[in-house]
Amino acid sequence: QVQLVESGGTLVQPGGSLRLSCVASGSLTFYIIGWFRQAPGKEREGVSCIGNEDATDYAEFVKGRFTVSKDNAKKTVYLEMNSLKPEDTGVYYCAASIHSSSTLLEGDYISWGQGTQVTVSA
Repeated sequence: QVQLVESGGTLVQPGGSLRLSCVASGSLTFYIIGWFRQAPGKEREGVSCIGNEDATDYAEFVKGRFTVSKDNAKKTVYLEMNSLKPEDTGVYYCAASIHSSSTLLEGDYISWGQGTQVTVSA
């Protein structure tokens, strides 16, 4: 089972940009890698995912602002976040799924990273 490690979270001002990274312990070939986030006092929610042939999916609340990409050679998935808002604050997790198609459902993911904190505040 692949292991994942996130990085890149920090404090950023509203309107700013940030790039998160998710490094896998093995090949990304057979996995969909998803990004999830959990705000204080709220349930974890799906943000974006990328699968084979670079098929991507996004939650409505990040469409047009966030971009997911991957570098198979580096076994790394990125989440580029632009026009950040205070409501984007939370712990961001990456996770791996062997689902047959793109999914932002938490239950479809079998391996999770430890999370990285993103805080959007002036």
